[in-house]
Amino acid sequence: MAATAYSVALLGGARLPAAPRSALLPRRSVCQLRLQDAPRLSLLRAKAASEDTSASGDELIEDLKAKWDAVEDKPTVLLYGGGAIVALWLTSVVVGAINAVPLLPKILELVGLGYTGWFVYRYLLFKESRKELAADIETLKKKIAGTE
Repeated sequence: MAATAYSVALLGGARLPAAPRSALLPRRSVCQLRLQDAPRLSLLRAKAASEDTSASGDELIEDLKAKWDAVEDKPTVLLYGGGAIVALWLTSVVVGAINAVPLLPKILELVGLGYTGWFVYRYLLFKESRKELAADIETLKKKIAGTE
C-alpha cells in the first residue's frame, strides 16, 4: 500500500489502472519440432568417448610433478609467478580506471584504429614493405634466440 500511496502522490492524485496478474508474468513460447527440422537435429548428436579420461588426468599430474621436481631454483619460479599475478592485477586496475574516464576510451579506440591503418599502409599494403617486415621479424627472432 505504501508504494501505491507514493505513486498516487507522485502522479498528483491520478491512479494507475491495476494490471492483471497474468500480464506481469513472462510469456512462454512453445517450440514445436517440425519434420523438416529432423536432419538438422541429427547433426547435434554427440557420442561419448570410449576412453577413460581419468588416466590422462593422472598422467598430466605426474608430468607436472616431474617438471616441478626438475626445477632447480624453485623460489625464483615462485617469485616470477607471483610477480606475474601482481602485474596482471595491477594492469586490470589501471585499465578499469582508464575505462571509467568518460571520453578517454573512445579517444584511445580512435588512436588504435589510426595506428592499425598506418601499420597496414606501411607494412602490409605493398610487397616490398611486407618483405621488410618479414626481415625485421627474422632479425628480432635471432636476437631473442641469441644466434645473432
